[in-house]
Amino acid sequence: AVAADRLHANVPNPFNPATRIRFELAQAGPAVLRVLDVRGRAVRILVSSWQAAGPQARAWDGRDDRGRRVASGVYLYRLETERSAATRRMVLVQ
Repeated sequence: AVAADRLHANVPNPFNPATRIRFELAQAGPAVLRVLDVRGRAVRILVSSWQAAGPQARAWDGRDDRGRRVASGVYLYRLETERSAATRRMVLVQ
């Protein structure tokens, strides 16, 4: 088991058209994984539910919550649980 929640670097990065975001949860519980623009505004929610402990992965296809392609640039992805929060950067190149 993992000692703490972890948010890994996305692969590939930079990416086009999609990237994979891996994370690990130390224990089962509610988790939120969202993609944000550099100003911190929500672009896409990838996870917002109870998650099992252990390794997880989600893909992001460069689209917002309405299914529209977003512009090239730097985006943040943020994992929040009851125990921790972590943010990393990724670059979308269209």
